[in-house]
Amino acid sequence: MLDMDSKKFTLWVLAWPIFIELFLQFLLGAVDTLMVSRISDDAVAVVGFSNQLFQAMTVLFTTIASGAGILIAQKLGSSKKQDARIIGIMAFSVTTLIGILCSVVLYVFPEQISTLLQLPAGLLPLAGTYISIVGGGMVLVAMMATMSTVIRNTGNTKGPMYVAIGMNIIHVFFNYGFIFGAFGFPQWGLTGVAISTVVSRLLAVLLLFYMFLRSFDYKIQWKEFRIFNKPLFGEIMKIGWPLGVNSSCWVFTQLILYSFIATLGSAELAARTYMNTLESFCFLLGSSIAMAAQIQIAHLFGAGKIKEAYRSAYRALGIGAIYVVVNAFILFVFGRHILGLFTDDQTIIAIGASLLGMNLILQPGKMLNMALGSSLNAIGDTRFTMYISLGSMWIVATGLSYVLGVHMEWGLVGIYSCMIADEYLRGILSYYRWRGKKYLKKAEVSSNEAVTPPSVETIPAI
Repeated sequence: MLDMDSKKFTLWVLAWPIFIELFLQFLLGAVDTLMVSRISDDAVAVVGFSNQLFQAMTVLFTTIASGAGILIAQKLGSSKKQDARIIGIMAFSVTTLIGILCSVVLYVFPEQISTLLQLPAGLLPLAGTYISIVGGGMVLVAMMATMSTVIRNTGNTKGPMYVAIGMNIIHVFFNYGFIFGAFGFPQWGLTGVAISTVVSRLLAVLLLFYMFLRSFDYKIQWKEFRIFNKPLFGEIMKIGWPLGVNSSCWVFTQLILYSFIATLGSAELAARTYMNTLESFCFLLGSSIAMAAQIQIAHLFGAGKIKEAYRSAYRALGIGAIYVVVNAFILFVFGRHILGLFTDDQTIIAIGASLLGMNLILQPGKMLNMALGSSLNAIGDTRFTMYISLGSMWIVATGLSYVLGVHMEWGLVGIYSCMIADEYLRGILSYYRWRGKKYLKKAEVSSNEAVTPPSVETIPAI
């Protein structure tokens, strides 16, 4: 029988609140896209482009947040609760400072950054407004990301879920009011959408902060935000900096891909934005299972339950693969009709529909890559995932995308082909690395040499 602490870290208990939270985040993006499409397709292109820019900036603080999250789960698994608490406090303090810096840069230089990234000149005024407002609130994203990560890795995945529900309701309400001039709101279009985004995030930060202070056995005190434990911060960075490089590879290559697509035209850029929304829906369950598996495996690894940690990765991969294939097939069948809900432009719909079959191939590779890559990260093997990301994302996903998509004029089909190749290449390499058990064998030897007897292993419930 599992004890109460173990029950908190079963795959299903961890995964379903993460899924609901991710679904609501997806809903937030989908509602944004759907409502903004009522303004114009140009506005949709700006939102899609801006979101890629924002994701690139978040790498600066998710490096620390991700490393801290994995370490917190490991420390709790090994019953080092005070270390876990200090790690959470330091991660929040440092990432908040980085978020403030990002906010200043995006608020002051929105059009200059957009020009540098080759956004079409006709979209620059809209981009300048949207990026300055939403980007100016980037510190809120830093705080949300860190607090959600810390709270989830203590085993409480429900808290961030509840916050996501409230944030989405508020965001949809304000969006509708600002776009359509309802409820006495001024009809401010894209500016209103940007304000709505910032306000909903601010309220979410306040709720998460309340939960964050109470995430550990003892309530966090204000004076503790000055704590800086150099050895523990070194542990965070040892795991976190390769994760940061990995994440930066993804977001910057995606940003470059968006710049490639921007050179193809506004219709292609809008189609990619709509497809990105649909693809995100396809992968929601797979992503939530992979994230839950990372928390579970880190906890089991910290507790010295090596065999359970090893099996958990394959269990997560098998379950996730079923879900993403079913979802991708549903999108393949009904995708054209769904695209019609976002836009009446038949050119954009035709471009998006031409990619539905390729998405059916993409999603299983994405699940393979994320499930096993997250498992490697959970046990601290973050340098390997960094190395394969550096090679595959820049050479295959980006370099070949330029050759096929732009130089050879295959367009989005060429770019998608390279995205598929990248996911499968990284997934296969991660599979052989996990199967080799390099880090797991080291931990098993250390566990056997320890004075204390090893824990009795039981297969975790799903």
